[in-house]
Amino acid sequence: MRQQMRPSDEELWSSIAAGDEVAFGRLFDRYSRPVYNHAFRLTGSWSTAEDVTQATFLVAWRRRHDARLVDGSALPWLLVVATNAVRSEWRSARRWLALIRRLPGERYADGDLAEDVSARLDDERRMTEVLAVVRRLPPAEREAVALCLWSGVSYPDAAAVLGISEVAVRSRVSRARSRLARLMPQEIQEGKR
Repeated sequence: MRQQMRPSDEELWSSIAAGDEVAFGRLFDRYSRPVYNHAFRLTGSWSTAEDVTQATFLVAWRRRHDARLVDGSALPWLLVVATNAVRSEWRSARRWLALIRRLPGERYADGDLAEDVSARLDDERRMTEVLAVVRRLPPAEREAVALCLWSGVSYPDAAAVLGISEVAVRSRVSRARSRLARLMPQEIQEGKR
């Protein structure tokens, strides 16, 4: 029996650029989870992460002729697209909140929450606490943390997608780790609360 080889990202992207939806589906299957996790780490919200993941792959399809693979991998480019989608989401959320604040408030009755909803809310609360600290980092360090520490992009790949040297990426990550160790409340570091 002949074993089928898994196509490389370059092979998939070549097919995607030609309009192959099946190849795009394979790329989605390959990278939707890492993009989703990256988006959650940036937003602290599972539902927003779902929206960002959808937006990322929509942009990837629309910009399939402009994609920039890094050492043959589409993941770093997809993570940058996701980061930009998060920024767009934040802008939209700020506009939405400004509009909501001008409307008279409504009262909502508390309902019974399922255990998984409770866990998701706890995850979101913890991630919000972590994000509050991470947002105190300079933007370049935040970007390095999101790509290298949270999403596992290698230093060379992060350097290529950010357009800087690998040494600069390593330096940003190192400085970010030092700052986070000083800024992070002990409760968050230990996963308590």
